[in-house]
Amino acid sequence: MDHPIIKITDLDFYFKDFKALDKVNLNVPKGSIYGFLGPNGAGKTTTIRILLDLFRASSGQIEVFGKPIDKDRDNILGKVGALIENPSIYKHLSGRQNLEVIRRMTGTSKGRIDEVLEIVRLKDNADKKVKNYSLGMCQRLGLASALLTDPELLILDEPTNGLDPQGIAEIRTIILDLAKNGKTIIMASHILDEVEKICSHVAVLKKGNLLTYGPIQTVLNKQEQV
Repeated sequence: MDHPIIKITDLDFYFKDFKALDKVNLNVPKGSIYGFLGPNGAGKTTTIRILLDLFRASSGQIEVFGKPIDKDRDNILGKVGALIENPSIYKHLSGRQNLEVIRRMTGTSKGRIDEVLEIVRLKDNADKKVKNYSLGMCQRLGLASALLTDPELLILDEPTNGLDPQGIAEIRTIILDLAKNGKTIIMASHILDEVEKICSHVAVLKKGNLLTYGPIQTVLNKQEQV
């Protein structure tokens, strides 16, 4: 059995006196699309920020690729791509120019830009200024940015939030294709229907507590029996 890509053990997190996460335990299997499901304020984004070492846990342990995040941060994050909330985009530049800015920062090869534009279905609009993009196109450009370094693990926080049905379907198709090609993907969402359609596994969070987790069908069957 493969070692889990992510192993979270007894994770606690406080915002001053407020306990945002309470003894969260999770194993994220390699190659899974793992949904973090819960309403706003459930602790989804907080968990993601801890995974990316943007927040430091109050207690507990996180291992990514089998190594503690606090002891091997640079090597771990070099294999992780993330799209958190709204992507940072220069509206006066084209999609391609936006990716070129990030490519130079990350030292990625020039050819990778066309590869990720193809993946996110933006190649035909790559040279259009981003101020003329739809919200769905902006979201796909953010996803392209996260994919530039060809990460093993992709972390997405509400990637379909605010999109129309067509935009949601486009993001869904891209995520499923990425998983087929070997990426492990974490996707936070408050929409059960979307998690059902995309995810192989799910963890349900509420007010910082982990209510249930496991393969999506197992969790759904449990809910039906309650």
